[in-house]
Parts: sequence; C-alpha cells; structure tokens
Amino acid sequence: MDFGLVLQTDPPASAVVGLMRRAERNGFRYGWTFDSAVLWQEPFVIYSRILEHTTELIVGPMVTNPGTRTWEVTASTFATLNEMYGNRTVCGIGRGDSAMRVAGRPPNTLARLGEAIDVIRELAEGREASVDGNPIRLPWVRDGKLPVWMAAYGPKALAMAGAKADGFILQLADPYLTETMVDAVRTAASDAGRDPDSVTICVAAPAYVGDDLAHARDQCRWFGGMVGNHVADLVSRYGEHSDVVPDALTTYIKQREGYDYSHHGRAGNPSTDFVPDDIVDRFCLLGPAEAHIEKLRTLRALGVDQFAVYNMHDAKETTIDTYGSEIIPALNS
Repeated sequence: MDFGLVLQTDPPASAVVGLMRRAERNGFRYGWTFDSAVLWQEPFVIYSRILEHTTELIVGPMVTNPGTRTWEVTASTFATLNEMYGNRTVCGIGRGDSAMRVAGRPPNTLARLGEAIDVIRELAEGREASVDGNPIRLPWVRDGKLPVWMAAYGPKALAMAGAKADGFILQLADPYLTETMVDAVRTAASDAGRDPDSVTICVAAPAYVGDDLAHARDQCRWFGGMVGNHVADLVSRYGEHSDVVPDALTTYIKQREGYDYSHHGRAGNPSTDFVPDDIVDRFCLLGPAEAHIEKLRTLRALGVDQFAVYNMHDAKETTIDTYGSEIIPALNS
C-alpha cells in the first residue's frame, strides 16, 4: 500500500515543503495539497519547490477542478513540472467545492469534468486535444506522463471515474462505503471495456495517532463537515433516502445549517458541530497505531492502493513520524 500526505498550502510555503520532505523520509510516496486560490497559496508554485527538495515524491492537487484554471494552462503546468523533475506529478480533479463556491460560482457539471479529464491528460502527454472546438497540442512535450485521478461520491461521478480516470479518490475511510464505492468504480471500468484493476484506488482521510480519542475527534471533526458539502449536493439531487446513494453516507447531515469556507478543512471549524462522533470514527483513522494498522489492513483488503493522510490538526509532525516508524512498515512488511 502506498501512502500520501495531504496539506493545505498555508503560509509560509517553506513549512509545507518541510513537511513534505519529512513525509518522504518517513516512507510516504505522494504529496498532495488542496487547490483553492482564494483560501490558500498557489500550490503549483509550491510543487516546484517540493519536487526540487525531494527525490522521488509524486505531487499533485487533491483536488483541482476544470473551472478555475483553463485546461491548456493546467496541462502545461503539469507538463512543465514533469519536464523539470521527471514525470513526478499526478492530477487529482473533481467538480470543485471550495475553489468554485468561494469565488461565487457553482461546481462544474460532470459533463465538463469528464471532458476536462480527457483534454488535460492528452495535452500533458503531448497529444492533440480539442479546447473549445480548437485542436491544440503542446509541441514541446516529450515523453510526458500524467495520471488523472478523479474524486467522486455519487453514482454518476463514480461511473465516470471508472470509465475515464486513471485513479479514484474517495475522501473518507469508512470500510462499508469504501467497498460500495470501489465496487461501483470497478464495475463502471469493466462496463467501459477497461481493466478494473487498472484504476488506482486512493482513500483520503484525516489520521490522528494517540490515546485521547475525544481530542482526536475534535481535531478531525472538520472532515465530516467538508464531506457534508458533497453529501448535501447528493441529497439535493437524489433525495434524503435513495436507492443509489447509501443512507450511511447521507443521514448525518440532517442537522447541517450551512457552511463557512473561511474555516474550511481546519480543526475547530464551527460549521461542523453537527458532525457526530460516530461519523468522525467511521470516516477517519483515530487512536493508537494498532488501530490505524487494523483499519488500513481492512481497506487494503477492499482494494485500496493508497491511503492519503489529511494532516490538518495539532500533531502534524507526530503523525508523519509515527506513520513512518510504525504504520507504513506494518502495512508493507
């Protein structure tokens, strides 16, 4: 199983670079960041520094979207980093939550997202693609490689991930929901004539190592609120109880009363008081190292190829170091 580290690009950027270097030393293979231009610093600038100061770490956004950057610019940026540092990027992409809503725009449609996945990959790997009806190619790209991984929860998005994406990003670590959604992605890949095992499965969720569960829950409760934004969209589309969206994903948002993006992804987010303890326990990895190892083994058995640690809490260094000394070796021994 691979491991990734997910950070927000809060200033100073040097601290983000330092944590990514620490992660690589501890056996993490991927370095991810949020991508929301208003809320945080520009991640692609920081990726260049991370790549310069690491040797093998693969970097990318979790996740970008097809609305805040034009597709040829996104492709060119990835291709430039790959030319400089040797194909060490991955494009995580979704419809767009914070990046779009904070700027006063709704998330992108699935149709737009699906088109963008194809175009960005084609251009970044040096092939011709059509942008707004105009065929273009990046003529300077040589031997470029850009895996595009799609974040999804709902049935149509899961089907698109299986049909089009090189990887599937699931932003929660509940085993039941993981099994259900991985099965949906694999089925969609097979229906599209693809090898289901060719789609990399990445589960991303907060991890907090320690014996004080109450404190760990409070540090990670924000995640239930973040997921709740996407769940609210699904409830709006499919209804509170639906045959295609599991109740295990939707019922906890009944007490949700809006969301303040100024606290997005941060411990102590006041917009997440509605998130109950059992959701934090299901969606995150909490407790002593042994509890993390047990849950990760369960996820691995369900087909998860990578666990990406959302590291937005008061124990960033300890989490990275404990994963490196105890948890990653146990999963890869």
